[in-house]
Amino acid sequence: MPEPRRADKYRGGLLATHALLIIGAIVMVSPYVVQILTSLKTYQETVQVPPVLWPARPQWGNYTAIFSDSFPVGRQLLNTTVAAAARAAGQILLGSMAAFAFARLEFRFRGVIFALFLSVLMVPSQLFLIPQYQVIQSLGWLDTVQALFLPGIFSAFGVFLLRQFFMTLPRELDEAARLDGCNPFQIYWHILLPLVRPALVALALLTVVQSWNDLLWPLVVNSSPDQLPVSAGMANLQGQFLDKFQLIMAAAVLTTAPIIVLFAVLQRQFIAGFASSGLK
Repeated sequence: MPEPRRADKYRGGLLATHALLIIGAIVMVSPYVVQILTSLKTYQETVQVPPVLWPARPQWGNYTAIFSDSFPVGRQLLNTTVAAAARAAGQILLGSMAAFAFARLEFRFRGVIFALFLSVLMVPSQLFLIPQYQVIQSLGWLDTVQALFLPGIFSAFGVFLLRQFFMTLPRELDEAARLDGCNPFQIYWHILLPLVRPALVALALLTVVQSWNDLLWPLVVNSSPDQLPVSAGMANLQGQFLDKFQLIMAAAVLTTAPIIVLFAVLQRQFIAGFASSGLK
């Protein structure tokens, strides 16, 4: 009799776990579903009491209406994409070089320098706003696209994440490459870097999401609507079109859709990157 009881308990626990996961998924997905449905409504339907969930007739014109001179969402999506791609490329290239040096090369005060890198993580990012602004101003890059991504092309977290991954690779790879005549850069570029692809994907995805959601920094360095990312443009849209809530929701759908698609495509590599680096 103990075996059937144990099996029943296991089955009951499994059902309860799946039920909680389904409820959690519904709670998380519901706001996005409501956002999509609201973007297809008329203004009268968005303010109707009691509220209606389904639009009587989908207003696909809401999505074309936001591509106007008053709200240059197309240009802002392009700015956001360029800034996110540049940040991700910088993080991967510069972060992987620094991580390789800390993980595989021997030099004096390596531990002390790495500890200084990690100490940056304990400093609130808002404290860097004024120094970073002064750098951008001295370069003459205020109100430009490059001002959006320059401070974000390198981070201590990226170095830490990639270093953890490099340290899991066997040292025999380096020794075999040296016997074949490889210098440290060749070992990094041709041998080890291809092996840390999951961590690179994880870092790139985190960087893209952070850049896509960035709001404070773009508002500090850029003021022209044509030079803002879509996150800052959405903030302006909420102030300008309070009487057109359906347009705000349409812009929000276009803003969040690329990140959802990107994560859906790269989620397996994203999870593998954290699992292999020991950051669980």
